[in-house]
Amino acid sequence: MKRSVQDEIAAHDLISAGFSTRMIIRLAANMQTPGLESDLAKTIGVSTRAEQGATSDVGDALMSPDQSSRAWQISRTVVRATDVLGSQKAAELWLLAPAMGLDNRRPIDLLATSAGAEAVGNLLIRLDYGVYA
Repeated sequence: MKRSVQDEIAAHDLISAGFSTRMIIRLAANMQTPGLESDLAKTIGVSTRAEQGATSDVGDALMSPDQSSRAWQISRTVVRATDVLGSQKAAELWLLAPAMGLDNRRPIDLLATSAGAEAVGNLLIRLDYGVYA
């Protein structure tokens, strides 16, 4: 079942219920950078087999609310980075590269925690305003 998210409360409800692992398959399929799929799976905390949808029962499984929250955060970050950097490809490459504004850590790795996601979001705001330090 495909549902649209109207606001943060609706997003909370969907995250709390747990996303289907098929959502990871769709998220990975929309990525343009080879190899990003395994980083997505690692950051979200799902197995590569689940991320690849190796079997139909894996695709029907539900992720935990924590995993679903990380998937949501990654999706939002890709959208925001695409807006700031001008293209999805640039956003994906940025996610995979060490960033000086993140203590030379890769943004994708920091998205595994809410504190790291906040740091990535703050850096995107600074980049959007042209403040790099």
